[in-house]
Amino acid sequence: MAMTGGMAGSAVNSSGGSIGIGGSTNAAQDGPAAGNPAGKCAVPSEAALENVSNPRTVVGDGTPQSCTSEAFVNAVAKGGVITFSCGPEPKTIVLDRTAKIVNDTGPKIVIDGGSKITLSGGGKVRILYQNTCDPAQKYTTDHCQDQDSPQLTLQNLTFIDGNAKGQQPEPSGGAVFVRGGRLKILNSRFFRNICIDAAPDLGGGAVRVQSQFQGKPAYFVNSTFGGEDKAGNKLGNVCSNGGGISGLGVSFTVINSAFSHNQAIGMEPPPSGNLGGGNGGAIYNDGNEFTLSLCGVAIHDNSANEGGGAIFFVSNNSTGSLIIKDSVLTGNPNKGFDTEGYPGIFVKAKGAPQVSGSTITK
Repeated sequence: MAMTGGMAGSAVNSSGGSIGIGGSTNAAQDGPAAGNPAGKCAVPSEAALENVSNPRTVVGDGTPQSCTSEAFVNAVAKGGVITFSCGPEPKTIVLDRTAKIVNDTGPKIVIDGGSKITLSGGGKVRILYQNTCDPAQKYTTDHCQDQDSPQLTLQNLTFIDGNAKGQQPEPSGGAVFVRGGRLKILNSRFFRNICIDAAPDLGGGAVRVQSQFQGKPAYFVNSTFGGEDKAGNKLGNVCSNGGGISGLGVSFTVINSAFSHNQAIGMEPPPSGNLGGGNGGAIYNDGNEFTLSLCGVAIHDNSANEGGGAIFFVSNNSTGSLIIKDSVLTGNPNKGFDTEGYPGIFVKAKGAPQVSGSTITK
């Protein structure tokens, strides 16, 4: 069934190439640009770019060799506004360990790559970690699951080859794991990040989010998750659930962004030897009262081994809302199930999805 409105789009054929970690292609240079060029939705003021004119830390001294894993990890530990000075050309920083945010170094923590910096997990480590409920990163309140900071902004960056397998507190969020405070991601790209292959609930090949302050949304603005390089190699993110992004009890607002070739590779109900999952090729949302809002978003050629090749949205007590405006969702197969009339989407909410100006097709 197709739902059409004021925005048109076409499917991209999913064939050839493979998704892999640490491939030979230069994903940072050859991958698609950040954002959905057809997306024209307004961005609310709280989701706007942050001012980085007065950084606390500048990574590098103007030379490429000065922009090291150690320099970046140390900068993140200091918090505040972080920028880079790595020379005139694009620079990839391959991390040898995860950069971890210390919870009393905000309240705002902004990392701005100036559209030149790629952060890589080298296929071995998660790239960035924030957790207000992790005592190793300092408790700052007695209500760690609902506090207003750190307020993390990631802007003008590329994240590649992050790997959360075996990471704590859970093997989710291949590039970025955030629990608590606030999160917004702007003008950024995520390629070839991975997390646990099979498990129920766990997910977020690129990004995993939990426990946002007062139920406010995490923002994803003008950003790209997956795609293809110039040679046609797939750059999607992969996990048991939510190949692109995954949230547990968290509202997401996604604006003018693109998801393609992401995969949810778990399987549910679990046969012998498999731990479950396989839901939400691009986006996975689970919880009770929360909202997933898409505006100006392109989702194509993602896949799920079970439900929702594009989106898996389950409000367990049927109080949540799925809103899709001026977006195109097409060619997102699932091997298990979707909701009748909404190909590529499985939804359990307080009502039918609120769809306007959008196209949803097989």
